[in-house]
Amino acid sequence: MRNYQQAGFEWMCLLDAMRWGGCLADDMGLGKTLQTITFLQHLSNKYPGETHLVVCPTSLIYNWESELKKFAPDLTYAVYHGGNRQYDPAGYDLIITSYGTVRSDQDIFARQVFGYIVLDESQVIKNPASQTTKALQVLQSRNRLILSGTPIQNNTMDLYAQMNFANPGLLGNQAFFRTEFAMPIDKYSDAEKAAQLRRLIYPFLLRRTKEQIAQDLPDKTEIIMWCEMGDEQRQAYYRIRDLYKEKVLNRIQEQGIAASTIYVLEGLTRLRQVCNAPQLVESESHITHSVKLDELMREISENTGAHKVLVFSQFTGMLQLIAKAMEQEGLKFLYLDGSTKAENRQQLVNQFQQQEEMRVFLISLKAGGVGLTLTAADYVYLVDPWWNPAAEQQAIDRTHRIGQQNKVFAYKMICKDSVEEKILALQQRKKMIADDLISEDTGFVKKLTEDDVAFLFS
Repeated sequence: MRNYQQAGFEWMCLLDAMRWGGCLADDMGLGKTLQTITFLQHLSNKYPGETHLVVCPTSLIYNWESELKKFAPDLTYAVYHGGNRQYDPAGYDLIITSYGTVRSDQDIFARQVFGYIVLDESQVIKNPASQTTKALQVLQSRNRLILSGTPIQNNTMDLYAQMNFANPGLLGNQAFFRTEFAMPIDKYSDAEKAAQLRRLIYPFLLRRTKEQIAQDLPDKTEIIMWCEMGDEQRQAYYRIRDLYKEKVLNRIQEQGIAASTIYVLEGLTRLRQVCNAPQLVESESHITHSVKLDELMREISENTGAHKVLVFSQFTGMLQLIAKAMEQEGLKFLYLDGSTKAENRQQLVNQFQQQEEMRVFLISLKAGGVGLTLTAADYVYLVDPWWNPAAEQQAIDRTHRIGQQNKVFAYKMICKDSVEEKILALQQRKKMIADDLISEDTGFVKKLTEDDVAFLFS
C-alpha cells in the first residue's frame, strides 16, 4: 500500500477502537476499495466469526469481487444479488449486495447483526427521505463505514444522511441540522457555521485529493469498470450471439478462418454494439436501456467533480446517445468524430483546454485517437475496448503527454460475461506485447484460431 493508503487504514483502525463510524472521502481513483479491504481483513483477524455487509451500486459488485480475489484471497464472501438470490450468510466474512437489493429485502437484512456495514458510493443515500436510506438506517451492526469521493454534491444536506448513517445522532435530527447548518451555509454562505460543521465532522471524515498526494501516485492509472447488463440488454446480447455463432462457425468449417474474417468481424462488432447499447443494432433498437450509458452518466454527474474528462468510443452512434443524455441532464460538452471538419478540430481542442465550463469531450476513437493534445483532462473513459491495446493507449495518451500536470486515471468500461470480458482474456492468453500488435482489425482476426472464435462467441 502507498503511504496515504496505509494512513487511511490506520485511521479506520483508530475509529474502530473508539467505536465511531467514519467516511473515507478520498478522490476517485485513490484506492478507497483497497484501503477498505485491508481493513476488513484486519477485522476478520481481530473479530473472528463476524459477518460484514458491503452495499454498493450494482456495477461495482464485480469490482469488489475482483479486488477481494487480488488483495484478500483468504476472506470468504457471498454475493447476494439477482433474481435467484438465496440469503445464507453462515460461514462468510462478507456479504456483498446492492442498494436496490437492500431496499427490496430489508426484512431479511434486518434480522441479522453485522460486524460492519460498509456503503460504497454512499452519496446514493444523500436523500434522508428515500426508501433506500430508510432501509439502511434501521439495519443492525457493531459499526459503520461509508465511502464516497463526492459526499457533498449539491448542498450541505447531502452530507446529513450519510454522516447520520455512519454516526447516528452526531448531527442531531434533520430539522435541527437544516436550521443550524444547512440553511446558514447553503443560503447565506455563513463561514462561521461552515467552520463549526467542519470541526464537528473532522475526526470522522478523511479526504485526500489527487493533488495532495501526487508524489505517491503513478503518472497513469488504468482501472477496469465492470458493468452488469440488465435483463433486456442481456437477452438482446444472447439473441445476437446465437444468431452469429452458428453462421460464423459454419462458415469457418466450410471456408477456413482467413476467408471468414469479414463475417467474424461483423458478428463481433454487433456483440460489442449490444454491450454499448442495444439500440445501436437495428433488430434490437426497441430496447432503450444501456448499462454503460447509465454508468457513464453517473460517473460524470457524481464522481468526476471539477475534473476534465475525455470519453472515447469507436461507435459514433454511441457517442450520439451519450451526447443526447448529456443534453437531457443540462451538462455542457464538446463533440468530435469523423464528420468534424479539419479546421474545426483545433478550435474544439482550444475550447476544451481553455474554457473551464467545457468539462467533457466526447471523441470518436478513430477520429481523435491520435493528433490531439488534451492535457486539461485527467480522467479518460474508454466506453468500448478493442483488440489492440495500442489503440487504447493512443487514446489515453491524448491527455497523458508532455504538458500534463496531473495524474491521469483511465477507465475501461467492460460488460461482465460478454465478448468484452473475453477480449481481455484473449489478450492475456495470447500475451500480446507491443511488437506483436496488429493495428488493423482484420489482421488481428486472421491471427485467431477456430477455438479462439468459438471462445469469443460462447
